Amino acid sequence: MKKTQAIIALLLALSSTYISFSQTKLVEKVTKKGNELVIPYEKYILPNGLTLIIHEDHSDPVVHVDVTYHVGSAREEIGKSGFAHFFEHMMFQGSDHVGDEEHFKIITEAGGNMNGTTNRDRTNYFETVPSNQLERALWLEADRMGFLLDAVTQGKFEIQRATVKNERGQNYDNRPYGLGSEYVAKTLYPYGHPYSWLTIGYIEDLNRVNVNDLKNFFLRWYGPNNAALSIGGDVNPKEVIKLVEKYFSSIPTCPAVDKTIVPAVALSTDRYVSYEDNIRFPMLQMVFPTTPAFHKDEAALDVLAQILGGGKTSLFYKNFVKSQKALQAGAYNSTSELAGEFTMTVVALPNTPLNQMEKMIRSTFDEFEKRGVNDDDLAQFKANYEASTVRNLSSVSGKVSQLANYQALAGDAGLLTKELASIQAVTKEDVMRVYQQYIQGKKAVILSVYPKGKKELIASENNFVAQPENYQAPNYGYDGLKYVKAKDIFDRSKKPTTGVNPEMKLPNYWKEKLPNGIKIIGTNTNEIPAVTLSFTIKGGHFLSANDLSKVGIMPLTVAMMNEATNEHTAEQLSTSLQKLGSSVSFNSGLEGIYVQVNSLTKHLDATLAILAEKLLSPKFAQEDFDRLKKQQLEGIANQSTQPVAIADQVFDKILYGKESIQSYSMNGTAETLKNITLEDIKTFYQQYFSPSVTNLIIVGDITKNAIMPKLSFLTQWKAKEVKMPVINQDRKSLKTKIYLVDKENAAQSEIRIGYATNLPYSPVGEYYQTYVMNYILGGAFNSRLNLNLRENKGYTYGARSSFSNTKIAGSFTAQAGVKASTTDSSVVEFMKEIKNYAEQGITADELLFTKNSIGQSDALKYETPVQKASFLGLVLEYEQIDNFVEARKNTLKNLTQAKVNALAKQYLPYQNMVIVIVGDKKNIKSGLEKLGYEVVELDKSGVEI
Repeated sequence: MKKTQAIIALLLALSSTYISFSQTKLVEKVTKKGNELVIPYEKYILPNGLTLIIHEDHSDPVVHVDVTYHVGSAREEIGKSGFAHFFEHMMFQGSDHVGDEEHFKIITEAGGNMNGTTNRDRTNYFETVPSNQLERALWLEADRMGFLLDAVTQGKFEIQRATVKNERGQNYDNRPYGLGSEYVAKTLYPYGHPYSWLTIGYIEDLNRVNVNDLKNFFLRWYGPNNAALSIGGDVNPKEVIKLVEKYFSSIPTCPAVDKTIVPAVALSTDRYVSYEDNIRFPMLQMVFPTTPAFHKDEAALDVLAQILGGGKTSLFYKNFVKSQKALQAGAYNSTSELAGEFTMTVVALPNTPLNQMEKMIRSTFDEFEKRGVNDDDLAQFKANYEASTVRNLSSVSGKVSQLANYQALAGDAGLLTKELASIQAVTKEDVMRVYQQYIQGKKAVILSVYPKGKKELIASENNFVAQPENYQAPNYGYDGLKYVKAKDIFDRSKKPTTGVNPEMKLPNYWKEKLPNGIKIIGTNTNEIPAVTLSFTIKGGHFLSANDLSKVGIMPLTVAMMNEATNEHTAEQLSTSLQKLGSSVSFNSGLEGIYVQVNSLTKHLDATLAILAEKLLSPKFAQEDFDRLKKQQLEGIANQSTQPVAIADQVFDKILYGKESIQSYSMNGTAETLKNITLEDIKTFYQQYFSPSVTNLIIVGDITKNAIMPKLSFLTQWKAKEVKMPVINQDRKSLKTKIYLVDKENAAQSEIRIGYATNLPYSPVGEYYQTYVMNYILGGAFNSRLNLNLRENKGYTYGARSSFSNTKIAGSFTAQAGVKASTTDSSVVEFMKEIKNYAEQGITADELLFTKNSIGQSDALKYETPVQKASFLGLVLEYEQIDNFVEARKNTLKNLTQAKVNALAKQYLPYQNMVIVIVGDKKNIKSGLEKLGYEVVELDKSGVEI
C-alpha cells in the first residue's frame, strides 16, 4: 500500500513538473530599474486561458490573492439586471468541496480577510492571508470557479436575493441622494446600453429571475479564459505556478468573450431629470459624456476636473462654498471600460432654486474660459497623482489589485508606468482642448434632487424618457451552455494543509521626548519613498464636558485650523501642498484632535514648514468662522433626516442622559453651537492645544537622526497645563424597553440594542478578553448575529455587535439596518442570540475558531504605514504595559471556555438593554407591541412624545 502511494505521489510530482515546463507560458516579466515607480511582476498564460500574474514581495509574511473576472453589470440583459453583483454574493455560498459559509470561515479562521466587489466592467474576489495560507486560498478560489453550480440551491438563491435587496435598501433607496446615479444612468445612456442601469440592479428584475437564469449567467462568463488570477506578497513564483496549475489548469473554459463595442454617447439637447428624496439640501448634478478608461484624453479631463472642482483652489469652491452660496460643490471625471462621465455636483442650501445653481455653473465655465490653465494647475495635479500612486503601493493588496484591474480592463498589467507618463505629458493646451471638445457648448444630463414637497426647486421640468422601440438585444451567447466539471488526478475534497504560521514582523521603533512634553515614537521603513506623521492632541470631543453649553466647539476649532494662517490664505496653503503632493489635515475625534501629515520623502522639509505655520499661527479669521459655523449648523439640521444618525443619537441620549457629554454628537446641537463665538475658538485653542498632551508617531522612509533636526520648530510650541475633564461614569441599570422613533416611509428600520458599560478600552486585560468574547456573537462575518439575520433569514445586509473602544467607558451595541417588514422579527432574533450566548456561552469549536482567527491575523497587522502607526500609538499611549503584544497573545492562548462564558454572562445583561428603533411607525409599531416589551415613542431628538 505504501509503495502504491509513493508511485502515485511521484506521478503527481512529474505531472506537475511537466505542466509547468511545457504548457504554462511566461509572456511578460517586468522588473524595477532604479527608483522608477513600477510594480514588478511575471505574467503567465495557462492552457485554458487563465492569466496568472505574480508579484514577489518578502517585506511582510503576507499574501494577497485576487481573481478578477471580466464580467460586470455591462454583461447583463435588459430585464435581468443585477446578476453580476448577485453572483458576487452567491460565490460565497459554498461549492462542491466547500460548505455553505465555509469560505468566509476558513479565511477568517486563518487570520485573513476577504471580500468581493462588482462594478460595471468586472467582478473580483480577493483574500489577504498569512503566507502559509496561500495554497488554501487558491484551493478555495479554484473550487468556486470550477465546482460552484451544484451547490447553488433554491434556498441559497432566495436568501441572497433578500440580502441583495437589503443592500439596495441600505445603500440606495434609504440613503440620501442614493438613487441619483440610477437616474443619471438611465437618462444619459440609450435604452439597453450596458451602463443604463446600476450594478445593484432593479428590484423588479431581482424579483423576476430564477435560479436557472443565474446559473446560465455563471456558465457564460465565469471561466478561466475570462479571468485574471493575481498573486502577490511573500511567495516563490515557481511554487505559485505549480499550485495554480494543480488547482486551476483542469477547469474548462467558458465560451469566448469578445470585447463589447458600443457607439459613443452623444446628446443633442440638455436632458433634465429630477426626483424627490428625504433630504434637507437640494442637489444639482450636471453630467457630460466623455471618454472610456485609458483614452488619450482621460488625463487632461482629470486635470480639468481638478481646476473646476477639486478642492480649495478650485473655481467651484471659490464660487459656491467660499461665497456661502452652497454647502458643497465639486467636479470629477470618472471613466469605465466603455464610456466616461464628467460630473459636477452642487449641494445647495435649503430652499435654494436649483436653476440658480445651474446658472452659476455655467457662469463658472465662462470664468474658466477667460482664466485658462496655468502652470500651477498642472504642477498641482501631477504632484498629487505621483504622491497618491506612491501611497497606493504601500500594501501588497494595493499592488496586486492594481495589477489585476489593469490586466482585466486593459489587457496590460503594467499600465501603471504608461499612465504616469501620460499624466506627466499633459499640457495646458491639452486641458483647454478637452474642455472645448467635451464641455464647452455641449449638452448634459442635469439632475435635480429635491426635498419632499418642494418640486418647485428643480432646475427644469423633466424632458427625457429613454425609448425602447428601436432597441435590438445582442446575442449574449447563452444557447447550448453545459456545466462541465474539471477532471483531476488528485482529491479536491481534501483541504490543503498550511504548515507553520509565519512569525509576525513587529516594526522596530525608537522613542524621543521633547523638552515641552511631546512624546515621539518612530519607525523607519523604505518600502515606499514617503513619510507619515500622526499627531494626537489629547482631549477631543470629551473636552466639552467642561462646558456643555458649547458642545461642538472642538470640531469647529479643528475646522478653523484647516483654514488661513497669519501668513497665508487657505487657498495659498492648498496650492503649495498640492504642488508638493503632500497633505496636512486637522481632524476631530472623541478623545483626541488628530493632525495627519503625508509627504513624499523628497518634499518633507517644505511640507513640515506648512505644518509649522498651520499648527502654530492659525489666523482664526471671522469670515472663516462665520462660514464654517453655518456649515456645521446645517449639518446638525440635516441629521434629523438621516435614520442612522437619529438612531445613534437617541441611543446615546437614553444610555447616558442629557447631562453627559457622551450623549452629545461631536457637532453639538443647534443651541450649543449658537453659543460659540470666535473668541471662544481662540480661547479653546489656547487652553487645549498644548505639546504637554501631544503624542507624535512617525512612519516612513527616514531615520531618527534625519527627522529630529527637521522637527526643531516644535520646540517653539509653548507647553501649558491642560485640565482634562472628569466624566461621570456611573451607570444606571435600565429595564429593557423599545424606544420607537417614527421615520415616515422608511424602506428600512435602524435597530440599536445595548447598554452603557463600565468597561474602558485597554489593549490588554478585561477589555481585550471581552473583545474576544464578543467576536463570535457579532464581531466577525461568521458571527452568530450576522449568520442568523443576514445569511439565514435575509433580514439585513449586515448585523454586528461591539464594545466601545474609548478610555472612557462606553457602550455595548448590537445593530443593523433591516428590511422594514422584518423589524419585529429582527428584534426577536437579536435578543434570542444575545440571551442564548449570555446563558449558554461559547462552544468549544467556536472558541477554537475565535482563537485561530484573532491569533493568526497578527501577520496582517503591521504591513502598511497606517497599521504601523496604529501599533506605535498603542506602544506610546500604554507605556506602563510591558510588551502588550505578547500579553495579548498569552491572554488569548490561555482564555478558557469557562472564562468566556463568565464574561458573556457578566457583560450581556439582556434584561437591561435598551432597544432603539428608527422606522416607519405605521408599518412596524403593531408588530413591535406584540413582542412583550413596553414601547415608548420618542421624537427625533429623543424626547418622549
